[in-house]
Amino acid sequence: MDLGLLGAHLREHQVTPDAAVALEHAGYGTLWLDASPPADLELAEALLDATNRLVVGTSVVNAWTADAATVAASYHRIEAKHPGRFLLGVGIGHREVHAEYASPYETLVSYVDALVRDGVPAPRIVLAALGPRMLRLAGERTAGTVPCMITTEHTRRARAALGPGKLVLPGQFALVEPDAARARAIARSAPPGTALAVTNYASNLRRLGYTAEDLAEAGSDRLIDALVAHGPADVVAATLLAQLDAGADQVGVYPLGDDPVATLLAVAEAVASSGRLEGR
Repeated sequence: MDLGLLGAHLREHQVTPDAAVALEHAGYGTLWLDASPPADLELAEALLDATNRLVVGTSVVNAWTADAATVAASYHRIEAKHPGRFLLGVGIGHREVHAEYASPYETLVSYVDALVRDGVPAPRIVLAALGPRMLRLAGERTAGTVPCMITTEHTRRARAALGPGKLVLPGQFALVEPDAARARAIARSAPPGTALAVTNYASNLRRLGYTAEDLAEAGSDRLIDALVAHGPADVVAATLLAQLDAGADQVGVYPLGDDPVATLLAVAEAVASSGRLEGR
């Protein structure tokens, strides 16, 4: 499976088959469906139908809301139609959203067990793993990890934890906005700023050395700058590509701003112009 070195992250309401075609032509290797795609995975299939080489992944199917048996059946349907072009990202969700949230580690272990029992190959599963325990699970039971709300330091730690041969596929926010103050204001009014109160994300950022002051009031400048690649397109591209030097197999781009597809296309053009990927 050729995931490419650039991934594009979009939510259901942001993506269309035409957008997927444009992203494929722009050089993205993977299109990630964000949030909690439904278990039928029909949108993933439609995007694969519209494209030729693009891999589609989920970032992520939610273990609390997507029935594992239905997800497995969807995987087999898609794999039969588009062999080698679908990657199943799975995550545990957040205690702030799911009233039934309990024993997240054990729940995710059981969910992966169910998928594998129903014939989903472990090398086609990746986990949204942040902390050390979840990273170990990703390395031992699946192909690797597709984390978000992370920094390059987290990518270094994830690579060290998983070792060679496992996938580290971080997603980082990106905003093409030369004015730093405006870029930070936009970031604070959307994820990542609005997600800093989520326990899983906040705990992970504390492990990375960020303080209560960094997490307060939608994020300090230091934290926002670590979570969001912002500036002119060439600066954004260089910041994102630093994830590869930190050990990532692919850098996923979470676009911010009014036109997320336009942001993704501008980033891809800047990456291509830099020649940075040609030597890898």
